[in-house]
Amino acid sequence: MIFEQALRRELSMTTGAVFLVLVTIMITTLVIRILGFAASGSVNPEDALVLIALATLGYFAVLLTVSLFIAVLIVLVRWYKDSEMIVWFASGLSITNLIGPILRFAIPLILIIALLAAFVWPWANRESSVISQRFQQRDDVSMVAAGQFKESAKAERVFFIEDLDVDKGEVKNIFVADTRNQKLSVAVAATGYIENAPNGDKSVVLLKGRRYEGQPTQANFRILEFDEYETKILSKEVSKPPPRDREKNVIELIQESDPNIRRANFGELLWRIGLPIMALGLVLIAIPLAYVNPRLGNYTAMFYAVLIYLMYSNLLNLSQNYVSQGRVDFFIGLWPIHLIAFGLAFVLIRNRINPSVKWWQRQLPRAWQSK
Repeated sequence: MIFEQALRRELSMTTGAVFLVLVTIMITTLVIRILGFAASGSVNPEDALVLIALATLGYFAVLLTVSLFIAVLIVLVRWYKDSEMIVWFASGLSITNLIGPILRFAIPLILIIALLAAFVWPWANRESSVISQRFQQRDDVSMVAAGQFKESAKAERVFFIEDLDVDKGEVKNIFVADTRNQKLSVAVAATGYIENAPNGDKSVVLLKGRRYEGQPTQANFRILEFDEYETKILSKEVSKPPPRDREKNVIELIQESDPNIRRANFGELLWRIGLPIMALGLVLIAIPLAYVNPRLGNYTAMFYAVLIYLMYSNLLNLSQNYVSQGRVDFFIGLWPIHLIAFGLAFVLIRNRINPSVKWWQRQLPRAWQSK
């Protein structure tokens, strides 16, 4: 049918365009935030691009939900404004004839949203957490690199080695700064070597250098000359932290036995289930909400759309928090918000079927309206 083909084509193009715009905005925001973390030493600057990509992938489900909602609104608002809807209505079609074609377009995307929320969202969060924890728990062995200042995880030690011969274990022009008990110790030497102990520990031995000890901003410091100065390179095992609820897959969320953790898991599960349902509810609401009087040509529908989305999204997050805190049961918190959304969509569609009838009469069965 020409009507359905035209609708599907415009919805596809508009959804793609809106999605690209939202992804661009999201990436820009993430670049600013993650580069700020990298500048403060919370994440490795070398991992910034990977973290930005993972965070963007994690939010694909939310972005696709918003894109679908906005695309349906934009297309139908334009059709109303350009009087195309008047032509379709004059051909014997009603607003209910839009529901089927729009749902046939939206349901595959809603299934993709469900898959993204169930699998991509926890995977992206888990990988981001692993990268961040690995950098926070890095050991001093990773600090031995030629031509770079390297800082320990707790910012207690700074290494600089100008030249490193890995095969011979020799180092040249070494700078080591330690900060402990509010005292600064700086050791410098022209040459040195890396020493491997039988138990696997590593040390950097500085040869014929100087050591400066004292407190910053005070003149009472000491200068010591040494033939050999050994500083140990600390090595520690990376402990894997327990996964957060947003990092668990659906099976892990359900199988948890601890009541406190189980509540948080069920709150996360409620959000993942609710996101595709919210996408469906927003699509149904967008169909009657897009009505624009062609003579007036205003875009108040967009204002109401933003308001509805913010309320829907915040109520879903509020339900998630209530379930996580144990204040509301999972099965009780799952359905009321979506039921209200579907009820609102039903009422709005009924109101648009026959605008000449009073709003309260439109809610009655058709056989009663003629009485």
